[in-house]
Amino acid sequence: MSELIEGLPDAVSIRCIARVPFYLHPRLELVSRSWRAAVRSTELLKARQEVGSAEDLLCVCAFDPENMWQLYDPLRELWITLPVLPSKIRHLAHFGVVCSAGKLFVLGGGSDAVDPLTGDQDGSFATDEVWSYDPVLREWAARASMLVPRAMFACCALNGKIVVAGGFTSCQKSISQAEMYDPEKDIWIPIPDLHRTHNSACSGVVIKGKLHVLHRGLSTVQVLDSVGSGWTVEDYGWLQGPMAVVHDALYVMSHGLIVRQEGKTRKVVVSAYEFRKRIGFAMTGLGDEMYVIGGVIGPDRWNWDIKPVSDVDILTVGGERPTWRQATPMSRCRGTILGCAQLRI
Repeated sequence: MSELIEGLPDAVSIRCIARVPFYLHPRLELVSRSWRAAVRSTELLKARQEVGSAEDLLCVCAFDPENMWQLYDPLRELWITLPVLPSKIRHLAHFGVVCSAGKLFVLGGGSDAVDPLTGDQDGSFATDEVWSYDPVLREWAARASMLVPRAMFACCALNGKIVVAGGFTSCQKSISQAEMYDPEKDIWIPIPDLHRTHNSACSGVVIKGKLHVLHRGLSTVQVLDSVGSGWTVEDYGWLQGPMAVVHDALYVMSHGLIVRQEGKTRKVVVSAYEFRKRIGFAMTGLGDEMYVIGGVIGPDRWNWDIKPVSDVDILTVGGERPTWRQATPMSRCRGTILGCAQLRI
């Protein structure tokens, strides 16, 4: 690398560049070859953490357009479009998504593509493929495949590793197997199986450093404190519905209400009646706020039309009086949200 800023050591220059917002990095690369190398270096990523300029972004993928992801910058209400995921599976869906080590990971899943002539599914019900997106290099890369192909499974980041559990494998068979991925070593290892499986999709949330796996239709929750201790089964009686975690508190949207769940207790936070006609949206936490993103409206008994939306609604839950507001809609994606995760860079 040649001298980045005349008269300054490169180590100091890197710390200066680190304060530039992430969305402007493509413009920084146009300054010179040495600036391009600096912007795409691991040193800049470390410097952003050190000077306190790291940003929390949302990664979102919707049904339309096919296999496309966008990043949302909440400070500037800006949507950034990523290169199309290079999977050969059309309309990849029912996958796991998580961010770890400054990268976005898309794991497993199957196809939501339908042949317009026959109405048949694509046939790829579950895959073991894993992709990562590097926001520094701005490119996708294939990673080590999971030990078991799966779709509709629990997937979470836990202590710097990625844990997947349950779901369905090929031939739509429900499974209890769980495994763990090390992003640095790019390897998968088996971990203790779930105690129970169920013929329904499952999901996972991390609360206070513990992974909680929930099956649709079951009141019991399977909890992983550490890989060595295995899973325990708890019956918290949690409500069913879209969930988000904000500052280690679980929020559930149920029957037109946002409810805060703490163990076996629950408290109504605010009305969410306006979302009763909206399905297929994502609900996720970011900072002190909870986001409701995308989805479709309809059909109902009066109107059989289905309207894909790109709306983003935000609930501030950090204050004494939770309030709703609307943010900038997604600029490219719309409709059913297939994946959503928080990325820190």
